[in-house]
Formats: sequence, C-alpha cells, structure tokens
Amino acid sequence: MININLIRENPDLVKEGMEKKLADSSLIDKFLKIDEEWKSLKKATDDLRASQKGFGPNDREKARKIKEEIVLNEDKIKVLSEERDYIVSLIPNIPDSSVPVGKDENENAVLKTVGEPKSFGFMPKDYVDLAGWQIDTERASKIAGSRFGYIMKDIAELEFALFRFGMDTLIPHGFRLILPPVMVKPEILRRMGKGKFIDGGDAFYISEDDLYLVGSSEQSVAPLFMDETVDLSDGPIRFLGLSTCFRREAGSYGKDTRGILRVHQFNKLEMFSICRPDDSETEHDFLLARQEELMSALSIPYQVVVNSTGDMGFDASKQYDIEAWIPSQNKYRETHSCSNTTDFQSRGLNITYKTKDEKGKDRKEFVHTLNATAFSERPLLAILENFQKEDGSIEVPEVLQKYFGKSEIIGSGK
Repeated sequence: MININLIRENPDLVKEGMEKKLADSSLIDKFLKIDEEWKSLKKATDDLRASQKGFGPNDREKARKIKEEIVLNEDKIKVLSEERDYIVSLIPNIPDSSVPVGKDENENAVLKTVGEPKSFGFMPKDYVDLAGWQIDTERASKIAGSRFGYIMKDIAELEFALFRFGMDTLIPHGFRLILPPVMVKPEILRRMGKGKFIDGGDAFYISEDDLYLVGSSEQSVAPLFMDETVDLSDGPIRFLGLSTCFRREAGSYGKDTRGILRVHQFNKLEMFSICRPDDSETEHDFLLARQEELMSALSIPYQVVVNSTGDMGFDASKQYDIEAWIPSQNKYRETHSCSNTTDFQSRGLNITYKTKDEKGKDRKEFVHTLNATAFSERPLLAILENFQKEDGSIEVPEVLQKYFGKSEIIGSGK
C-alpha cells in the first residue's frame, strides 16, 4: 500500500502519479475527505475519553451518556477506516520520475538491443510447427479446457535444463533457492497490493478453502517475513523461487491462443530481493544484469525496455522488460520482467529493518522489495525458434547441453 502520509502531505504528487498510471486520481480527494472526518471524529472521541477521568460519584448519568457516545463514535470510526483503507487499496505505487509516460507497451522505451537476429536461408517455422508433437494443447484442452498444454519428451527435459542452468548461475550471486506455497490467503495478497490481481479477474480462487493460486512465486515469497524485522546488515536478502503459477489471463482472450505462449498454468523461476531503501536502485540494476547474463549465455537476441507508466505493474515504481527475438513473428516478445516495488509491498506486509535516526537512536523502517523473472517457459519457445534448422531439428544452446545431455532435438515424429 502507498504511504498514507504521502497522500496527506503531497496529494498533488500522488494524483500526478496516478494519472500517469491511468488510475482515477479523484480517489485522492475522496480519501482526504474521509481521512479528515476520521481524524476529527477520533480526536473528539479521545477528548470524550479524557473527560471521563474527572467524573465523580455524582456524574454517573453524564458518564453513561458519554460512554454511549464513545461507542457510537467508535462504530463510525471503524466504518470510515474501512472506507479509507479500501480507497488506499485502489491507489497504485507512484512511478519513478525516470519512467517514460505512456498509455501502453507501444510507448515503452528501448534501452538497448543485444545480438543480431539470425538470417535463415529458409522460412523459419514457429515453435508449434517445430515441436508441436511434444507440446500437446489439443489433448490438454479435452482435459482442462483452453490455454493448457502437455509439455513432453525433449521439450520437458529442455525446460528442466533451462531452470537448472538458471539455478547454477544465480545461486553463486547470493540467491537462496526456495520452493514456496502456490496458494495464499486473500488478505495476504491485498496487504501486498495485489488487489488488482484478485478484483481484475486474473486470479484462480478456491472458494472452499478461501485461497488463491499464485500468479508468480513473488506472491508467496514476499510475505515470508510478514510482520517481522529482518537483518540487512550483510546486504540484500535474495531468494530464487521456483513454482507453478496460475493466471486467468483476463483481458487477453483472443490473443496468442495458439500454443503455450499465454496460458493459465506455467512454471517460473523468479528472483526476489529484500533490501534497504538506499540500495533499491542498485539492486534493481543488479537484477536486470542477472537477467541479461542468463539471456546472453543462451545467445538469443533480445532488447531491454523500460516500461511506460501505462504498461507497469500496479505495485511497481519502475519496471524493465526483456524481450526476446521471435523469428516466426519477426519481432521481439516479452520474456522477462524486472520490477522495483519500493516500500509498497513491505508497508502492507509490515516488513521492516533496523536502522539509526539522525541522533543515532534505533528505529525501524520499511524494506524495499524487488522481483525479476529468471526463466519461465517463454524463453524456451525463443530457444526453439532461434535455434531451428531447415530440416526441422533444433540445436540446443551450448550452455544447456551438459544439463540436457545432447546437442540437438530431432524435430519429427510422434
């Protein structure tokens, strides 16, 4: 959640940030109105409580009336507090001043392009034509409906090789491997600012247990230290979460329906960092560098973009995407995201660290949290297309061969 004091002290800044993110800035005026009512009623109630201290034996009737008034006020305060909290849940994180202002992904800014797209001496096929016999969406649709797939044989082994390579590359950088829960309570998601994931219809809900399936491991890794104070004296705490993820892909119906580019269920290896606010920007650059390290090692052409304000996550202050070259589409497609959520998640989850104030006294501040894709299944599809040969076989990137056990995938037969 956003810092309430920031809304109170600098409402115009918050309004400007909301407008950049295409959110309803009129919510700020509604918040301030309710907040003033809340503060006024709370003060009046506190004054009533203070007045009770001077009552004597002859003031019983007066004390009774004041007690009744306090109870009524407390009920009103609770309602106002709930209304205020709901409005706060609709306010996104404020975008960093360096983020380009735009409506959608078409206004993202390309920071750099790495590698040259391969010039094929033939018409490149898409990954479904190349390896569709090992990615069975037809049978999966009979079992689970659309946007599911059976990943089998060599392609399944290649996915595990990709994740194993990611682990071996990232763990030496201080990441702790973690297998988190894939279900979380609704209140946890809301506390970390994922209300839009729920209310926007993108989350799968298990009503009997009142639990949501995670859309990324971040959603269950971030609350790990909820209501705790962490020790950051040795620098950022870094996790490498591996989990199956679930998304309805609300709003994307009709897009990328062929194959498994946009599905309801997928596996993902994700980096997650907890750091001091002063280290936040550096840590963001560090995570992006790790993503580039992984992609460069695969020798897949890619570009790095900084997302415009209209194409950022609700809880992100700044977000980068890495887009891999997809030969069959003759364009770059997003395979990785890298977000700095500043204190937006930690404020709701109440995750703090110890520091010193200007007088050298101990105090607690909210940590900053960041998340970044290591690998999902999308880079797998980029590998298939970029390393295809005319006969339909697929070369295996050199860095994956020791995990995969061979240098080529035969592209024929069922």
